Amino acid sequence: MRTVRVGTRNSPLAMKQTEIIIELLKAVHGEFQIDIVPMVTTGDRLLSVSLSKIGGKGLFINEVENALVAEEIDFAVHSLKDMPAVMAEGLTLAALPKRGKPTDCLIFRRVQSISELPANARIGTSSLRRDFQMRHLKTGIQVESIRGNVGTRLKKMEEQKLDAIVLASAGLDRLDWFEQSEYAYQELLVEECIPAVGQGALAVECRAKDQEMIDFLKVIDDQENRKLVTEERAFLRVLNGNCELPVGAYARKIAIGYQMFGFLGDKTQQHSVQKSLIVDEITGAGRKLGEELLKELGDSE
Repeated sequence: MRTVRVGTRNSPLAMKQTEIIIELLKAVHGEFQIDIVPMVTTGDRLLSVSLSKIGGKGLFINEVENALVAEEIDFAVHSLKDMPAVMAEGLTLAALPKRGKPTDCLIFRRVQSISELPANARIGTSSLRRDFQMRHLKTGIQVESIRGNVGTRLKKMEEQKLDAIVLASAGLDRLDWFEQSEYAYQELLVEECIPAVGQGALAVECRAKDQEMIDFLKVIDDQENRKLVTEERAFLRVLNGNCELPVGAYARKIAIGYQMFGFLGDKTQQHSVQKSLIVDEITGAGRKLGEELLKELGDSE
C-alpha cells in the first residue's frame, strides 16, 4: 500500500477524529504509512460571522474537498453534519463508521441544570437549529451567536458572562471533555433538541474513481449507521437544507422497527414544526418526513 495522505481541518477536534479513523483502519489493515494534511477552511477563518450569513454548509469542507479533487490527498475525514445533502461531483462517502453520540449538550457557567437557569438566561450557539429549539425549551432564553472550537467557546462563555453554551456531545466525548471538565453539563434528549442531520457521525470521503482507496476504507463502514444517516440526508435534500434554515433530523433503531425525528423552522424564526414517525423499515422515511414537515410549516404560516 502506498503512503496514504489524509486531509482534515486543522482543529483539535478534527485532528482527533482523523486519528480515530486512522486507528480503526490500522485495526483492520495493520500498520501503514500515513501523512496527515491539516487545512484551514473558510468556516475556520471567519469566526466572527454567523454561518447562515456566509454560505451555510460546506464552509468546513470545501478546501479539503478541493484537495481531494486535485489529488493532493487520498481521502478526507469530516463531521457528517458539516456536509451538504448533495455530494460534490466525483467524490464518494467510502465509509461511515459507527456513530458517536448524536445529542446536543448544554454546558453551564454557574448553575447545574436547565431548571436552574435564571429568567432571561443568555445561551451561546452559532446554530439556528439550536437557537430555535433552546428558546422553545425554556421560556425567556436569549440566544447569542458564538463560534470557534470547544476551548474558544468556553473562553467566550466566561468573557461574555453567558449562562450556558450548547455543543455537540460527540465532539466533547471524543476530546475526553466529560472526564476532565469542571463545568456542570446536561446532555439533551433527542426529543428536547432534535440533532443536526448526521450529528455524531464521521464521514470518510475519497474520489469515486479511486477503487483501491474505496476498498481500503470501506472495511470500517457501519451498514446500520449508513442506512440511518442516509435517511437523515434524504430528509435534508427534500428541504434543500443548509444553515439558512433551522433543520434537524435523527433516525434510530428501536425494538419495534425504526424511529425518525424531524425539525424544521422558518426564516423568520417565528414558526417551527417537528414530529416523529415509527416505521417497520427506515428506507424512504427521510423523504416522507421531510415532505410532511414542509407541508405542515406552510400550513402554519
